[in-house]
Amino acid sequence: MTSIDIGAEEDFPLEEGVYIGHEVTGGEPIAVFRTDEGIYALNDRCTHGNYSLSEGWVEDGTVECPKHASSFCLANGKVLNLPATEDAPTHRIEVVNGRVLLTPQF
Repeated sequence: MTSIDIGAEEDFPLEEGVYIGHEVTGGEPIAVFRTDEGIYALNDRCTHGNYSLSEGWVEDGTVECPKHASSFCLANGKVLNLPATEDAPTHRIEVVNGRVLLTPQF
C-alpha cells in the first residue's frame, strides 16, 4: 500500500493521540501517537470494546483505553492488561524530511 502524508511531525503533540479517520486511511480509523522515542500508529479502536484509543492516556510507551483501562504497547500493539485480551493492530510510520508518512497495514 502507498504511504499517506498525514502531516508535519510537530502536528502530533507529545504523549497524545491523534485520530486519523477512515476517509484518510482507506480502511479503519487509526490513532497516531508521538513520544520522545518515536511516532507510532495503532488501530483507533480498543480490542475490548468500541472505544477510541486516540482519546486514551499515553505514558511510558503505552496507551490506556479511556473506558476500561486496558493498556497497549505503542511499539508493537501488545495488550498489557485485562480486560482486553487481543493485541491492537499496528501500522507503519516513517518520518521523512519532517513529514509523517503512514502506511496502513489492512
